[in-house]
Amino acid sequence: MRRLSLTPRPDWKSRAEAVGFTWHHADGRRYWDERAAYAFTLDEVEGHLEPATEALHKLCLEFVEEAIGSDALMAKLQIPEASRDVVAASWKARDPSLYGRFDFFYDGAGPPKLYEYNADTPTSIYEAAVFQWLWLEDLIQRGALPDSTDQFNSLHDQLAERLRAIFPSGGFVHFASDPDFVEDRQTVRFLEDMARLAGLEPKFVPTTEIGLDADGRFIDQDNYLIGAMFKLYPWEDMLREPYAANIAGSKTLFIEPPWKALLSNKALLPLLWERHPGHPNLLETYFDDDPKVERLGSSYARKPLFSREGANVELWTNGRKGRVLDQGYGAEGWIRQELKPPPKFGANYPVVGSWVIGDQPAGIGVREDRGRVTRDRSRFVPHIIEG
Repeated sequence: MRRLSLTPRPDWKSRAEAVGFTWHHADGRRYWDERAAYAFTLDEVEGHLEPATEALHKLCLEFVEEAIGSDALMAKLQIPEASRDVVAASWKARDPSLYGRFDFFYDGAGPPKLYEYNADTPTSIYEAAVFQWLWLEDLIQRGALPDSTDQFNSLHDQLAERLRAIFPSGGFVHFASDPDFVEDRQTVRFLEDMARLAGLEPKFVPTTEIGLDADGRFIDQDNYLIGAMFKLYPWEDMLREPYAANIAGSKTLFIEPPWKALLSNKALLPLLWERHPGHPNLLETYFDDDPKVERLGSSYARKPLFSREGANVELWTNGRKGRVLDQGYGAEGWIRQELKPPPKFGANYPVVGSWVIGDQPAGIGVREDRGRVTRDRSRFVPHIIEG
C-alpha cells in the first residue's frame, strides 16, 4: 500500500457534474481529490481486505441471530422496547440486505482492523462505485496509468445483481431521502439507476411526504401504497419517530431492513469483542461503564453509540484529549476502543471503507484527512491495484 501523487485532469469537475457527481466540493473545499491515489497490491486485496470483509460480515450475521432473542442485547444496542419485535421479525423473515461498509484501519502490513460498521446508510457508495472507476478508465485511456492497472471495485455490477435477486419478479420500488440535501438525493438517484438496470421501476418520494392511509400503511405523495422502499434515513431515528408504531403493520419491505439496526451503532463493537476477543480484524473495545476499560489505559478512542462522520469522537493519548467535533451526540452512551490511529502517509491519514453487497465483498473507497478522525469533509481519494 502506498500513496501516489498525481496531476488532476484539467476537466475533472465538468466530467463529475456530467455524471451527477455535483458534491465534489463541500463548503468550498475539495471532497473528491485526484491529486493522489492509493495503490494496493493484489495480495493486499485478496489476502487482507477481502477476507477481513467476509469474516466480519459472517460474525455480524451470527451476532444478529443471537441478539434477536435477547432483550438484554437489544437494550445494549439501544433498540426501543416497542420496536424489538419488529427488528426480530425482519430477521426471522430473512428480509434482504443490499449493502454495508466496514471502515478499516489498514496499512498494508497486517490484517485490517475494524473501526466501525456503516451497516445502514450508503455514504460514499456512488463515489466508490462510479466516479473512481470512471477516473481509472480515463487515466488508462490517457496513458497516465498502465493498461494492466485495476481496481478493487465490482460495486456497480453487484448492486444491480443484488437488486435483481431481492426483486426477482421486477416491479415498483420507492426510493426516499431528503430531496434538498444534494449528496443524499444524488446518491439515491444513483441507486434508482441501479434499480432500472435491474429491471425495476423506481419512484422517488421525499421522506417528508410519506404518509399513512386509513389502514396504517405507508403511502407516497400521490397516495400510492409503499410496498417496498429504499430509505436513506437511519433506523436509529426511524425507530424513534411517531410512525414507528406503524412499521410492523405496514407490510413494507425496507432496504435496509429493520434488523440492520442491530449492526448500525457502535455498541456492536464491544459486543463483537466480547464474543471474539483477540480476533485479528477487531480492536479491543468495551462499553464506557465496563470496569474492563481500565485495560486500555490512558490512550483510547471514546465514541458515542450514535454519531455521524466522526462527530463527538474523542481520541485520548496518555490522558490528554484531542480536538473534538461536538455535534451533541452521546446521550445514548459511549464505548472505548483501543487507540489505533490511521496510518500516516505524508500529512494524510487514510481510512479504507470496504463494501459488502449481499454477502459478497465488492470493493473499497478511501477517505483521508489531515486529522486522525475521518469527518464529513474528509476527502475521497481513488485507488488502484498495481498490475
